[in-house]
Amino acid sequence: MVRTQIQLTEGQSTALKKLSARRQQSMAELIRQSIERFLAMETNAEDDLQKIRQRAILEPGLFYSGLPDLGRNHDKYLVEAYSNGLYREPDGDEQDPK
Repeated sequence: MVRTQIQLTEGQSTALKKLSARRQQSMAELIRQSIERFLAMETNAEDDLQKIRQRAILEPGLFYSGLPDLGRNHDKYLVEAYSNGLYREPDGDEQDPK
């Protein structure tokens, strides 16, 4: 193990001492466990972000609208869809198109 020095606030130190006594574990062990959990969370978050990025890369081109200028005029088509009653504003829990 590598010896490391850290500084805690008074509140953190007090809470850690109480937890250490209650669990009958050293403060150092509790800190190591906390760091392990934090690193695992960060790794999972990064993995999730990578999955989201990968999906975003794969999604374009999966659907064909039949409109060759949809990318440039999507706002116009959306206004037309709402004006023609194809979609309605979500109200309450209803968010599905008609």
